Amino acid sequence: MRGTLARSLPPSLRRYQMMLFGKISWQFCGLKKLPWSCDSRSFWGWLNAVFNKVDYERIRDVGPDRAASEWLLRCGAMVRYHGQERWQKDYNNLPTGPLDKYKIQAIDATNSCIMNIGFDHMEGLQHVEKIKLCKCHYIEDTCLERLGQLENLQKSILEMEIISCGNVTEKGIIALHHLRNLNYLLLSDLPGVREKEKIVQAFQISLPSLKLKLDLK
Repeated sequence: MRGTLARSLPPSLRRYQMMLFGKISWQFCGLKKLPWSCDSRSFWGWLNAVFNKVDYERIRDVGPDRAASEWLLRCGAMVRYHGQERWQKDYNNLPTGPLDKYKIQAIDATNSCIMNIGFDHMEGLQHVEKIKLCKCHYIEDTCLERLGQLENLQKSILEMEIISCGNVTEKGIIALHHLRNLNYLLLSDLPGVREKEKIVQAFQISLPSLKLKLDLK
């Protein structure tokens, strides 16, 4: 019922709703020190799932790059567009203009709450060259497997960094071999990775020109 009501709003009110949601989400993502209990974990899990929810109508209305930018910033990540040096990190200051003007070139998801259910936002992205996943509590193997399945990203991604993501294992890392133009991969502080030799062997076969940098115990 609420989703139907939101879609029936005039465009101006829908834009205001999105801006307000972005402001609230940014404030929530900025809260670092809260009592940690079963109740708080459930609350944050629910809230982060809300932030990651895919609005396919929104993607159709504004295009994949704008919709993905909104998702990433809503979850506390940053994006950089082609032809720009400045990182976009304020949801309410995302640039306006023609829908095809701003193309995401790089994503920095450090300390963000992006999770697998939101990765459909990336399906239409065609210009992403670099992704950094650092201290992402909800990043797990299924996320990396999903990245490896997206045809546009298979062609465009050149560099990736995966740092301090405790739920990532060899299975997810090896799934990145589908990114056929990947030329640099940094893996650091990944306690879920037990057999780094498997990773080295897999990439030596699938991506022999890859520069693989490991900082794993």
